[in-house]
Amino acid sequence: MVLTNEIDVAQPMSSQQEFDLQVFLQAGKTEVEAALDRSLPVIYPEKIYESMRYSLLAGGKRLRPILCLATCEMMGGTREMAMPTACALEMVHTMSLIHDDLPAMDNDDYRRGRLTNHKVYGDDVAILAGDGLLAYAFEFIVLQTKNVPADRLLDVVMRLGRAVGAAGLVGGQVVDLECEGKSNVPIETLNFIHNHKTAALLEASVVCGGSIAGANADDTSRLSRYARNIGLAFQIIDDILDITASSEELGKTAGKDLAAQKTTYPSLLGLEESKRRATELLDAAKAELEPYGDRAMPLKAIADFIGSRNH
Repeated sequence: MVLTNEIDVAQPMSSQQEFDLQVFLQAGKTEVEAALDRSLPVIYPEKIYESMRYSLLAGGKRLRPILCLATCEMMGGTREMAMPTACALEMVHTMSLIHDDLPAMDNDDYRRGRLTNHKVYGDDVAILAGDGLLAYAFEFIVLQTKNVPADRLLDVVMRLGRAVGAAGLVGGQVVDLECEGKSNVPIETLNFIHNHKTAALLEASVVCGGSIAGANADDTSRLSRYARNIGLAFQIIDDILDITASSEELGKTAGKDLAAQKTTYPSLLGLEESKRRATELLDAAKAELEPYGDRAMPLKAIADFIGSRNH
């Protein structure tokens, strides 16, 4: 398939139109990456901005910002309204990757097929680059978002802060580190780790997109359940790929979880049961979108994409 960027992903899908997820994702990725490039110019002191840009512009699927944009459109908003938040989500996600790769955490040398930030700039600058991206994310939302009521922006800032803090990503990472090398980690603890470490930011991506468009309480609950389900499925599939994929396919070190003696879904449940659970979660996620009809095509297709990815 030849992918093209000449598509207006803001146009609503009709039931007669065939939805092409690959074109949608490529167009969204191109638009998000252009916005990210504009968002962070290099100024003095150049080293820290270069380090921040090194990881922020390193590629990847851009799934979180695309989820934010797609949800905002599904709920009646526009990409322009949601783009600053979409960029901020990627800044926060990038911070988590920079810090996760550090020697004190997962100690990884490669991310997205190239050297990790601390291998290029040193541990000290990498820590500061992550800190800088986290702080800038909130500033960017507030300063750059246009034509969105202040109460909706406040909700976005609250949700993003909660997703990345001790009630979300940070809390999940702490429990993950505590469980390394333990052989008796229960499934409930593993679910806690990944509902916080992985699913929390995916949930914020979806729900913040809805908030910007003015989603009501019932919509927000549906969006939260959709996002939590795809988030946990995403992590289960990550665990599977760590066993079944090569380092070249992953763009990072394969077998890392096994080497670190981490408890994973395959180690607890086996590969086949892990695959079955991921499928169940993705089916449940798509069921939450039924009230939105054809407008939910992108989010449903993204759930299928998560289930079929091989890297």
